[in-house]
Amino acid sequence: MKTLKFSELNLSNEILKAVKDLGFEEATPIQSLSIPKMMTGADIVGQAQTGTGKTAAFGIPILEKVNSKNRNVQSIILCPTRELAIQVAEELKLFSKYKRGIDIVPIYGGQPIQRQMVALSKGAQIVIGTPGRIMDHLERKTLKLDTTSTVVLDEADEMLDMGFREDIELILKSMPEKRQTVFFSATMPKEFLFLTKKYQQYPEIIKVVSEKLTVPSIEQYYFDIREHQKLEALARCLDMYSPKLSLVFCNTKKRVDEVATALQVRGYCADAIHGDMNQSQRDRVMAKFRNGSVEILIATDVAARGIDVENIDMVFNFDIPKDDENYVHRIGRTGRAGKAGKAYNFVAGKDIYKLRDIQRYTKAIIKRKNVPSLADVENTKTTIMLDKIREVLKGKDLEKYARMTESLISDEVTSLDVAAALLKMTFVAEKKEQKSDIFAKENEMIRLFINLGKKDNVKAGDLVGAITSEARLDDKLIRNIKILDAFSFIEVPQEYVDKIVNTLQSSNIKGKKVFIGPAKRKSFDKEKTPNFKYYPKNKNTKY
Repeated sequence: MKTLKFSELNLSNEILKAVKDLGFEEATPIQSLSIPKMMTGADIVGQAQTGTGKTAAFGIPILEKVNSKNRNVQSIILCPTRELAIQVAEELKLFSKYKRGIDIVPIYGGQPIQRQMVALSKGAQIVIGTPGRIMDHLERKTLKLDTTSTVVLDEADEMLDMGFREDIELILKSMPEKRQTVFFSATMPKEFLFLTKKYQQYPEIIKVVSEKLTVPSIEQYYFDIREHQKLEALARCLDMYSPKLSLVFCNTKKRVDEVATALQVRGYCADAIHGDMNQSQRDRVMAKFRNGSVEILIATDVAARGIDVENIDMVFNFDIPKDDENYVHRIGRTGRAGKAGKAYNFVAGKDIYKLRDIQRYTKAIIKRKNVPSLADVENTKTTIMLDKIREVLKGKDLEKYARMTESLISDEVTSLDVAAALLKMTFVAEKKEQKSDIFAKENEMIRLFINLGKKDNVKAGDLVGAITSEARLDDKLIRNIKILDAFSFIEVPQEYVDKIVNTLQSSNIKGKKVFIGPAKRKSFDKEKTPNFKYYPKNKNTKY
């Protein structure tokens, strides 16, 4: 569709000046369609994805219609999360920069309610808040909506998913029947359509869904890997591509915490955000992410709804989202305002079928890509290090260090030798202990039988602990642990079989003597003694 310039939308000089200050000239499609229709007072149902400028689409008309001499609540905006409410309030304050006498009050959980009561008592024409806290004020009679002429439900589908339908209906019923009702949503579920029929009068339908639902400037890739390889794949991507800011999405709160902890242990500036965190915790995390002290934010879909941070370089789908729409929301966090962005999807097992559904839905190309190898990562780190050295060489404060280097030079040692030695020391200090590639092919893995099981009170941690401590093997190389009643199975890279068997054979776990060897058949799920042979010591047996 043809987009309009803000100067073509019949806006006040105050709004146009604020828009110019923000660097905007051309309105987005949703703004071009919504602003003129909202200015007429019509009810509207707007469908557009995240990052399309919905806030300005409903916020500018609200600001234009406000009567600054009237201190009563004239417009109310409902948002699903605290973060989104704050974001909307901040944007409206920027657009109303040159309009005098307009008070915008955000109200949400986690902030002292007394502070909000004081703000409301002074008068506010525009109130922005979450359904729960708005209901709290209505019940306390510290907020009255009998003079409200416009109500906007932003991210309406998300509010319904979060269980706010009852609160939303009570809030709508507390307003005058003669009002402007505006719903903005990324999707149109049945419950949403029911609300539009019940509370709107002949609404104008504005649907802005591009031919490709994803932002064209976002490059999309996927890694076809196994579940246990995801963390290592993420770490390698972070090392290889060095994004300044990145978002990692997981499907559960538990997974978010696990990934955040694992990255922190590895030394990354990472943190988590999800619904189980209290508001002060979420505020602290978001503040750190915005100022760059946290470079990697791990989040669930609901917690990420209020995240609106510029310059996010990459989005990682650690888990493939359950809904196609959520995929669009996730990757839409990068590649904003025409900037380039990248999205990486970690696909394990049957997730490949879900990814194909997403490709059909978005009409986008998601390319297969190999996880960066250890050599790739090392080469990248080398390039970065050499670039840093070149920058230091441009400086003029090297005299002291030049004298120190000169003292090492002799007939046997050149300045090149000294520089090479210093580089080696730097790389050795930074380089982690060399580990085998966990992205080995499946046929390079050997399944081992262990004669201990549940009846011996043996758990997976006991087996992993014995192998890592006795055989000095990285726990990431141990996979597919299966504890049955009388025995257990593990899989390890073929190159480590000799070492593990020779080290653990006839050792003890929980006071029980261990017998270990490669299983003859690949799978044993029945509770019976398996047909296996013990691995012969000091022989290069082929499997």
